[in-house]
Amino acid sequence: MSKRILFVCLGNICRSPLAEGIARDLDRSHSFDSAGLSGYHRGERPCKGSLAVAKKYGVSLEGIVSRPIRYPKDNDFDLIVCMDSQNFQDLLSLGFEREKIKKLGDFGFDGEDVPDPYYYVGMEGFERVYAMIKECTVNLLKTL
Repeated sequence: MSKRILFVCLGNICRSPLAEGIARDLDRSHSFDSAGLSGYHRGERPCKGSLAVAKKYGVSLEGIVSRPIRYPKDNDFDLIVCMDSQNFQDLLSLGFEREKIKKLGDFGFDGEDVPDPYYYVGMEGFERVYAMIKECTVNLLKTL
């Protein structure tokens, strides 16, 4: 049975669009989307670093634009996968069902947060984040 999965980060321009793109490339049997907890970047394409690392590894981010999370509408997703502990707490405070929320790091990094790549210099952060998201997404998809 096909599942609907939503990836969530703060702005929906770096981590969650990468997760959506990687998941779409790996699995066509489920539906994937992404959103941000803030609306600061509404309508924007993924950031240059995410676009560059995705292109390097052959992942398409075509058609992905930032959008803010919507409660209760987005609670209809089967699974809501956030990038860090603060995202998790923010989703709970908005009213999303705890049972539907998972941290991406729980699928490969012992619950470690997927860090915001902007805290690194140059492309190092985007490379690290891409590797984490790819490994965790592969493992997540094995559980569906």
